[in-house]
Amino acid sequence: MHTFLMTLAIVSSVLIILVVMLQESKSGGLSGLTGGAEELFGKQKVRGAELVLQRITVFLGIVFFVSLLCLTWFNI
Repeated sequence: MHTFLMTLAIVSSVLIILVVMLQESKSGGLSGLTGGAEELFGKQKVRGAELVLQRITVFLGIVFFVSLLCLTWFNI
């Protein structure tokens, strides 16, 4: 069980990195922190491939988080 959860955590972390790198930038990076708050909180509808990548990222994040929680639980 430990090996399965560890493999799941590693695979999901690598996939999260790849999916995040495939997504387009929505702001100017760190420059968005100093100004442009209206862009940060503005309503932007995501469609098409961006929506799919966003949902995959959320799903992989949940899988990663749950696998690490289970790893911690079984190691106690």
